[in-house]
Amino acid sequence: MIDANANEGELVDHIKAIRDPEIGRTLGELDMLKRAAVAADGSVDVDVELPTPAYPQRERISAAIERAVAEKLGGSANVRVSFSFDVKGKNTGGSIGLRVKNVVAVGSGKGGVGKSTIAAGLACGLNSYGAKVGLMDADVYGPSLPTLLGVENNKPAAREVTTDSGKTITRIEPIVVDGVKVMSMGFFVEPAQAVVWRGPLLHRAITQFLSETDWGELDYLIIDLPPGTGDVSLTLSQSVGLAGAVVVCTPQQVALLDAVKAISMFGQVKIPVLGIVENMSGEIFGRGGARKKAEELQIPFLGEVPIEADIRIKGDLGQMAAIFSEESPAHEPLRNICEQTSLQIAKQLLETPSMPTFEIL
Repeated sequence: MIDANANEGELVDHIKAIRDPEIGRTLGELDMLKRAAVAADGSVDVDVELPTPAYPQRERISAAIERAVAEKLGGSANVRVSFSFDVKGKNTGGSIGLRVKNVVAVGSGKGGVGKSTIAAGLACGLNSYGAKVGLMDADVYGPSLPTLLGVENNKPAAREVTTDSGKTITRIEPIVVDGVKVMSMGFFVEPAQAVVWRGPLLHRAITQFLSETDWGELDYLIIDLPPGTGDVSLTLSQSVGLAGAVVVCTPQQVALLDAVKAISMFGQVKIPVLGIVENMSGEIFGRGGARKKAEELQIPFLGEVPIEADIRIKGDLGQMAAIFSEESPAHEPLRNICEQTSLQIAKQLLETPSMPTFEIL
C-alpha cells in the first residue's frame, strides 16, 4: 500500500525531471507538468499539458511518469495521466491586428512539387487534431487551394467595422472548410483569369489578406507561398515574424537543387527553416533524396509523402480534408508531417523570445 501522505512536492520534482522524448527538455523546463497528486487510496493523478495537440506517441510520457512514480513511492501505484494542450507562439502579427500564435510558410524552390497539397494537408491535419487553423493562399499567380478544398465557387463577404477609436475598417470573412479558415486570390478571380501584377500590387494583396481578413484567434496560420524565391517571402518577413518555413521538394536531384535555393532565401530574410518534406516519394522520382539533403544541411527532415493516387483523387474532388477522416494511404504520412512540424515550431519558440503584444483592432 502506498503512503497517501507521501511528499507530493518531492514527487512533483521527480516527475518534472523527466526528459520529454520529442523536444529533449525536461517536463519542468517545458512547464508541461500541471499537477501530480496522491489520492487517499494511494493512486496518483498526473496532468500534463502538451505544446501541441499533434504531439506524437504521448504514451511514452505516460510510461515514463509511471516509472518515476514507482521509483519515488515504491509499490505498484495506479497512475492516471491526463493530457491537455496549449499551443504557444510568438504572436508576432499583433502589429497588423493578427491574433495568430504561429504563422508558418510553406514554400519550394520550384513549381510542380505539390507544395499547395502539402500546405492544405498541413492545415487540415492540424485542424483534425483540434488546433485552430487558418490557411492563406499567397500564391496569387496560381491559387489552387480553393480547388483542393472544394470551395472554388465561394465568394468571401466583406463588412465594415468601427474600432474603439472611431476608425472604420473593412474586414473580409474567410471561407471556412471543415473548421479551417481559408483566404485565397482564387476567390476573387475567374478560373481562367491570369493575374499579371508587379511587386507593389503583390505586396499590397498579401498585406490585405493578412491584416483585413477576420482570422480570429488561431493557433496556426499556414501560408502557401508562390514557387521559387520571389519577393512574397520578403513581404511576409517585413509584415509578420514567421514561426518558420516548411520546404517541399521531390526526391530527385534537380528538385533538390531548387529546394536548397529556397532554404538559402529563407535564411537571407531571417525566416527559420522548420524542415524539409519529401513529396511524391516512390518509384517514379525515387526515395530518400530529401532526407539525405536535410542531413547534409543539418536541418530537420519532417517526413515523406508517397506518390499516392488517393491524394490526387481527393485533391481533384476538393476533398483534402477527407484524408484525415477516412481510410487513406496518405493519412499516416501527412499526420506524421503535422506532428513533426508542430514539434519544430515548439522547439523554435524555446530558442526565440516572444515578441511584444499589440492592441488588436
